[in-house]
Amino acid sequence: MVSRSSSSAQSTEDKSTPFSMFSQMTDPTRWLEAMQQWQGHTGAGAALAGLPTGTRVDPDRMLAIQRDYTNGVRQLWQGMLSQGATPALPDRRFAGEAWTGHAPYAFTAAFYLLNARAMLQMAEAIEGEPKVQQRIRFAVSQWVDAMSPANFLATNPEAQQALIESHGESLQHGIQHMLEDLGKGKISHTDDSAFEVGRNLAVTPGDVIYENEYFQLIQYHPLTDKVFARPLLIVPPCINKFYVLDLQPENSLVRYAVEQGHTVMLVSWRNPGNDMADRTWDDYIEHAAIQAIHVTQAVSRQKQINVLGFCVGGTILSTALAVLAARGEHPAASMTLLTAMLDFTDTGVLDVFVDEAHVALREHTIGGQGGTPAGILHGTELANTFSFLRPNDLVWNYVVDNYLKGKSPTPFDILYWNGDSTNLPGPWYCWYLRHTYLQNDLMHPGRLTVCGVPVDFGQLDMPAYLYGSREDHIVPWTTAYASAALLRGDKRFVLGASGHIAGVINPPAKKKRSYWTAETLPAKAEAWLASAQEHPGSWWTDWSAWLAGHGGARKVAPRTTGNAQYQPIEPAPGRYVKARA
Repeated sequence: MVSRSSSSAQSTEDKSTPFSMFSQMTDPTRWLEAMQQWQGHTGAGAALAGLPTGTRVDPDRMLAIQRDYTNGVRQLWQGMLSQGATPALPDRRFAGEAWTGHAPYAFTAAFYLLNARAMLQMAEAIEGEPKVQQRIRFAVSQWVDAMSPANFLATNPEAQQALIESHGESLQHGIQHMLEDLGKGKISHTDDSAFEVGRNLAVTPGDVIYENEYFQLIQYHPLTDKVFARPLLIVPPCINKFYVLDLQPENSLVRYAVEQGHTVMLVSWRNPGNDMADRTWDDYIEHAAIQAIHVTQAVSRQKQINVLGFCVGGTILSTALAVLAARGEHPAASMTLLTAMLDFTDTGVLDVFVDEAHVALREHTIGGQGGTPAGILHGTELANTFSFLRPNDLVWNYVVDNYLKGKSPTPFDILYWNGDSTNLPGPWYCWYLRHTYLQNDLMHPGRLTVCGVPVDFGQLDMPAYLYGSREDHIVPWTTAYASAALLRGDKRFVLGASGHIAGVINPPAKKKRSYWTAETLPAKAEAWLASAQEHPGSWWTDWSAWLAGHGGARKVAPRTTGNAQYQPIEPAPGRYVKARA
């Protein structure tokens, strides 16, 4: 149950912000009443007033939230009246002296944090169907983050100070940055001019030895005198570019694998345009993943190879191997899956974007169904969606710095890659949405037919190395762990610290973070974690030791890439990765 303000109380005061009320109100009773009205008027009431059927709020829990909120308001009011120390602001957005050293701004921020906490607590208190709960929490958190006083020039003392000290130039630069970003269709996270793919990103030496309209296949030059007989084929996600695995020499997973004596082959996806708008999931499996496997086998003269799939690339790779298994082929000596989903039961925060209505709309707009022509999902749309999964870090932080303060973004290789988006064919995207996120069909043996054969991950009996990142908001680590139950071979699961990208890109030389291992794989991920042992540093060394056991004999490193049939076309990283969406 939620208490509401009466209509007689809805005066002009309830439209005030905490900042204006700070300078106007002198009566603590009126202050508390106005703050409660402001809370209801600006979002919390709206978030709870029109709850979907089947949801409820425990009255006792709501009473506790209201009591905590009331006590918080009184404490802040007493602090203002006493003219003592400014309130503590346990949030990095308000850590600067301009916030903490000036009472009006400090109390504005404190009241925002108090209201934000109450609103999020109310969203958490809603009971109902899990997907509805998750959507309400997501919507409320988005609103809370957007309404921070740090996001507005009128209530951000640091931006005001920059405006005065620069004699207006900060605002001029901020407007210029905003107009440039409007032209790009996205917020700039880094200085794009500082990086160039092939110059200071994706510079591990190699050659493109095969290409078709879907991908280029890169073979990297050896960096050791001898190499393992079995090559390593890497299939990155096609929803972004491969060079996150080959950013710069000091943090390149590709280069690290080559330095360990592996002949590395890598799929570089083409950035599709309108000429590929009608391509399907089956097309990408048959003409990309399976073709890359066959070319790698031919070049290496190995019946079996080692394979690695990252994120969506892991889903594509596993599907391709299941198709080949149904055809009687078993080309993988081992498989590594990095933050990949095969079981889509729990897809984390991304689940809030996917329901039947959304998928059907996509199918009838860009999916080529219902008599409409197929289209392209543009990369900027995907990039902006992923940014709003972490709005304070990837949206509002840059709104404040780039627009309000007029600062230019600093160079950062991962953020450059993050903004270098790729398009997707509509039919591919719609198939993926429906059969994974919406219906979770892939995990069920024989439910789906891909490339003319039933898909059954249970036919994959090669040794598998499964990796998840503990703070991953794209692929929850428990979901990465769930892949183990679908595969029949020997399996090793390793959990790394940090998130979807930073957890994966963690070179040993940096001596950062940690990872967890355990010798058994219980049914529940939480049981695995309870028995796991933490190790300092990078999981790369653990993976390298595991992969070496599946590399086969050592042989003299080849002096050329490709073979008579597949000869070098151009130097790595190739043309495809350089195409901008």
